[in-house]
Formats: sequence, C-alpha cells, structure tokens
Amino acid sequence: MSVFKEFRDFALKGNVVDLAVGVIIGAAFGTIVTSLVNDVIMPPIGLLIGGIDFSDLAITLREEVKAADGTIATPGVVIGYGKFINAVISFAIVAWVIFLLVKGMNTLRRKEEEKPAAPPPPTPSETLLAEIRDLLKNR
Repeated sequence: MSVFKEFRDFALKGNVVDLAVGVIIGAAFGTIVTSLVNDVIMPPIGLLIGGIDFSDLAITLREEVKAADGTIATPGVVIGYGKFINAVISFAIVAWVIFLLVKGMNTLRRKEEEKPAAPPPPTPSETLLAEIRDLLKNR
C-alpha cells in the first residue's frame, strides 16, 4: 500500500474530519470570546475601577531609548500583565461554555441510555405459536 493511499485513508476517516471541524469552530469561538472580553466585558470593569484599560496595564522594566533621529535604538522591556488578565478571563469564559456544552451532552446521553430497549422481535417458533394460538381462539 502506498504512503499516499494510507494518508488519504487516515485523513478521510470520520474522526479526523470531525476533529478538524471542531478545531476550526473552536478557533472562531475563541475569536468571539476574545472580542467579548476585550470589547464588552473589560471596558465597564475598567470604568468601574477608575477608567483603567486592562490591556494597558504593564510593568516597565526598561524604558525604550530613542536615537537622535527618532528611531528606537534600544527597545523597552515591558511585562503586560493587563493583557494576561484579559487572557485569563477569556479562558474562564471558554472553559465555562465548554463545561456547559459537555454537561448538556452528558445529560442527553444519560437520557438516551435510560430509554428502555425495544423488545427483540419474536423468534420464528414464537411467531408460529402465536399463529396457532390465534387460530385456536377463532374456533
């Protein structure tokens, strides 16, 4: 079997395609959550605590040095902990939504498992006996 045929068989398996779709949707969902945190949640929180924009919160370890012509001769070193706070909040939102999604799926799965199984179809001998019974009733 050629390597290309093996790869094609692997890539076209249902689980791989499902995983790829999940990753793409997850990336899109991550973008939405990032926007929700940065553009909707954090501005009011920043306003409530004194007009602070969390993405601007940082500790400067070394200021940048500019040359005489205005270009940056030595870049500054900054720890941007405000962006980290935004990322933690984004993660918490994504984790919460995934938790709710998995919990809902587990609930549906449990309900599906609790349904009584359909009785098995009668065997040929049971069917024959039922026909004989019905014929005897009609006499």
